Amino acid sequence: MSIKKVHDIQPKEFKFSNENLKKAEEILNRYPKKSKKSAVMPFLYLAQKQNDNWIPLSAMKYIANFLSMPYISVYEVATFYTMYNLAPVGKYFVQVCTTTPCLIRGADKIVKLCKEKISPNENEVSKKGNCSWMEVECLGACVNAPMIQINENYYEDLNEKCTKEILESLINDKPLKPGSYRGRTNTSPEKKQTLNGENHA
Repeated sequence: MSIKKVHDIQPKEFKFSNENLKKAEEILNRYPKKSKKSAVMPFLYLAQKQNDNWIPLSAMKYIANFLSMPYISVYEVATFYTMYNLAPVGKYFVQVCTTTPCLIRGADKIVKLCKEKISPNENEVSKKGNCSWMEVECLGACVNAPMIQINENYYEDLNEKCTKEILESLINDKPLKPGSYRGRTNTSPEKKQTLNGENHA
């Protein structure tokens, strides 16, 4: 999204919801009063979740006032870390890992499906306005490759068929459950192995 378009959709005001105000106070209680600016990163996460997965400038200013710190310091944190979205990404933000283990096991096919189902370009919100996607570096689930992250959830052990079903579920606003799509528990082998080396289903 261009700088001009991002500027055009910036809300004039932002404030935490009542629920997030309670969470903000809980977060502040973890830090000494003199170090409350240390809460800036979890506060940015709260703002992002509340605002459909992206952080507007008004939210950064609100957080700066809340934590009694310079606005530029909040802006520096938000622009440094890639997990903060500074432009709309849609209700469902799909991150496709294309690092070597995932790529070897078919991540390129997942990228192709994202282009077909969501939008032809990365960081471009779908026509329905509820999804966008982008390629990312390692998401730390190499043993369950290929995989994608949707918002805070991991979808692992994917193939073209189940990926298509997952993406369509997002478009229809009825997301399928996260986890392994080959029935694994965490990163366990698909077959249980006994002490003598025998494999059992």
